[in-house]
Formats: sequence, structure tokens, C-alpha cells
Amino acid sequence: MKKLVLILLVYAALEPAYAQPNPPPPARHSFIVISHRGDHVKCPENTLAGYAEAIKNEADYIEIDLRTTKDGELVSMHDGTVNRMTEGKGNVKDLTLAEMEQLHVKSKDSLDKDIYRVPTFKQILGLCKDKIYIYIDYKNADAAVTYAMLKEYGMEKQVLVYINNPQQFVDWRKIAPGMPLMVSMPGNVKDEAGMKAFIDKVKPDILDGGWKEYTPAMVASARAMGLTVWPDIQSANESQNWDEALAKGFNGLQTDHPADLVRFLKSKGLR
Repeated sequence: MKKLVLILLVYAALEPAYAQPNPPPPARHSFIVISHRGDHVKCPENTLAGYAEAIKNEADYIEIDLRTTKDGELVSMHDGTVNRMTEGKGNVKDLTLAEMEQLHVKSKDSLDKDIYRVPTFKQILGLCKDKIYIYIDYKNADAAVTYAMLKEYGMEKQVLVYINNPQQFVDWRKIAPGMPLMVSMPGNVKDEAGMKAFIDKVKPDILDGGWKEYTPAMVASARAMGLTVWPDIQSANESQNWDEALAKGFNGLQTDHPADLVRFLKSKGLR
């Protein structure tokens, strides 16, 4: 994270033209629900079935993990290897798309007999266009290739990009200056002053991080500066924390339980 912050500071110093944060795609609801790796409680993570379930359950975004195969194809897989989620072995970057397509994504439900595959980015775009936005957790891909594919599918205005690597931030600002980029604050930011200093220097568009890292004052200040704050709350027992998260002033959360969170928000009159 220190290296990321350092490079972003250098980039910010070289780009005085950046003035206002890029907004995320137009909100469809007053409170945004981001489905972590799709609805992976009901379906295996990062599968078309999990993404379709999130659409059915009225989530606003699916979060996907974008990686590149040996032959340059974009697929969604959280880990750098296929070992945990499939019967295969090896790094995604060392396998061809044809080899990836032969793998079966494992289900946590031993009685689940459905067949799940590793989805391509093209398949995800085809499924999601005009139905749900995409939160791209940008693991290992080329910005130019990704953006060209987004434009091909007419979805360049239906995504945001979470930055994991310093060069990714620079690449996306060059390739698509209007793309909303999300970053997490470094661990040493503990209060409103530290957050403001970080925002002034790095100039992100959207803030992520754990929901507990924010105070109500920090959330209010970020929003006053034009930034969106959509932190992570996902956990097995996250519902116990939803009321407290709402009290902090968030208007969006990344969740492991999108259907339950949507029902909860409806009960509060927030959907």
C-alpha cells in the first residue's frame, strides 16, 4: 500500500488538470448494494450463475475479479491460481482460455449438481449490460484491452474500477480519464484530517476499505468533497452491523448477502 500511495502522489503532482472526482454510474437506488463476487452464498463465486442471481435479487453492482490468461483473454477469477476454485492446478496467467474453459468451478453445496465454468469478461458483459453495473476488481489485465472491450459492448459508462496496482491507476487515467477509479485508504489514515490529506494528494474518485475504518465525520467530509464512499462490510454475520453502518452515513456497501441486504433496506424505506 505504501508503494501504491507513493506512485499515486507522483501521478497527482504531474496531473494538475484533474479537478473533480469522476462520479460512478448513475444510481438506480438511493442506497447502493454491491454483490461481492456475485451472489456467492447461493452460487459459486465469480460465476455467471452467481452474477445472474445478483441481478435477480436487485443488486446494483456485481464485483468481479479480472485476470488475463496466457493467450490474452480476460476472465474472472479471484485467486491468481485456479487451485482453490476448480479441480485444476496452475496460475491463470499460465493457462490458455481453452484450458480454463475445461475446468469446473466448485460449489460449496455438496448436493449441487449444476456445472459451473470460469466466465470470460465478454460473457459477463453480455449478461450484465443494462441490467446491473460492474465493479471491476482489477487484478491482472491491460487497461487498453479492457477499455476497448467495454466500448465494444457499450458498457464503458456502466463500470467502475478498483485499483490494486500502482501502474493500473496511471494506465487508466491515461486510457480513460473519465473512468471512476476506486482506491482504499492506507492504514495510517484514522481521522477526517488524514483522509482529507490523502484525498487531496491522491485524487481518487471513490473510496473503499472496511466500514469500521470510517467515522460519520469522515463519510460526511468525503461526500462534501464530491467523493463516493462504498466500503466493504461482507462477512458471515454482517447483518448485525448494517444498522451501525447506516448510522455512519454510507449510501452503499459491498456485501456477501445482497438479497438479505436489499430486503433490509426496503424495510428501512431505503430502496
